[in-house]
Amino acid sequence: MRVVIIGGGFAGYNAAKTLLKSVGDDTEIVVLNPTDYFLYLPLLPEVAAGILEPRRISVSIPGTLRGVRLVLGTAKAVDFDARSVSYVDPEDREHHLGYDRLVLAAGSVNKLLPIPGVPEYAHGFRGLPEALYLRDHITRQIELAASATDPAERDARCTFVVVGAGYTGTEVAAQGPAFTAALAARHPELKDQKIRWLLLDLAGRVLPELDRRLGTTADEVLRARGVEVLMKTSIEDAGPGGVTLTSGESVPTHTLVWCVGVRPDPLIEDLGLKTAKGRLVVTAQLNVPGRRDVYACGDAAAVPDLTRPGEYTPMTAQHAERQGKLAGKNVAASLGHGSHGTYRHHDLGFVVDLGAHQAAANPLHIPLSGFAAKAVTRGYHLLAMPGNRLRTATDWALEAVTKRQTVQLGLVRSGSVPLDTDSPELPRTNC
Repeated sequence: MRVVIIGGGFAGYNAAKTLLKSVGDDTEIVVLNPTDYFLYLPLLPEVAAGILEPRRISVSIPGTLRGVRLVLGTAKAVDFDARSVSYVDPEDREHHLGYDRLVLAAGSVNKLLPIPGVPEYAHGFRGLPEALYLRDHITRQIELAASATDPAERDARCTFVVVGAGYTGTEVAAQGPAFTAALAARHPELKDQKIRWLLLDLAGRVLPELDRRLGTTADEVLRARGVEVLMKTSIEDAGPGGVTLTSGESVPTHTLVWCVGVRPDPLIEDLGLKTAKGRLVVTAQLNVPGRRDVYACGDAAAVPDLTRPGEYTPMTAQHAERQGKLAGKNVAASLGHGSHGTYRHHDLGFVVDLGAHQAAANPLHIPLSGFAAKAVTRGYHLLAMPGNRLRTATDWALEAVTKRQTVQLGLVRSGSVPLDTDSPELPRTNC
């Protein structure tokens, strides 16, 4: 018997991990993923800010899931009648992979909106290539500003616009000022230069999808750091020299970070199965209706939220991880190991890292801020990571007692990380 899991993110990784514990040696577990690692996405902003090295949040799939076969590739199609997955490997060769059970955990990609100039001049924040690009790009802008003789050019290069005040955008904007301050401190020419960070969102408050108290804490921290928090405001258009806000204001800038949300992996819409809001419709047991051998979980699946009748579970890592575990359990049950379960989960609270000594958290819905929230946030991340805990904690300790490393490596260029991409985890090579 062979179980194929498409995707190695929170849902796919945990499905494979659960299956390893549940089935016997007669079952082959295969993870089809574009990279050989599980990416711990919540700490991606710290990679972009130069706090963590990228390998800290990249957990080896074959190294931590012994007994799982990793197949490097990107799924392109599924023939449900033939029980076969078509995929392309890193060398653009096409292959086919048969299965007895299939778990669709393809995850999500950047959400796009029809705003002129955004696809060309904005960059998303879903994978390591984008985080590494942003770190280099911000460093480069500060260095170019230091050598600029035109005050208008210097101001534009020292202006950074983040669109989307959700979880990711808020953390990126929160980490930004300290990073650019460390960069500017190396250049006497920028001693009196104003560095602007703007956070925009059409919502009425920061972190609109989370508890209001978390949003209030984040808003206060952002404003205290000089971030211009502009709610009920977004981008009207973007160009090579700046953006126009929906308020009519023109903002000269060379940096536009797009964090407005995510959409399911485009593979899902090409499967020919029923979807809801672009996500694959499944039962509360994560089974695809009419396909007893196919399961789906995570951002790719529209999972009924039994705690909120009539709605689907949000596209969060917390849900993806737990759905992955249940998908693994139910696939094992379909093979005669254990019993089926139903997905029902009340969120246990959220943590938002705001850089420096600040965070916002509500573990078990108890609101925390300041140092207590920071301790809870970092403790949660260390517990949630499936590997690299010591190395991550070491980077945090070094960041507290040493100067931040501020060099640009130039390994990922702008054309390698287009906003409109089906694979944010891979840099585009034909640019």
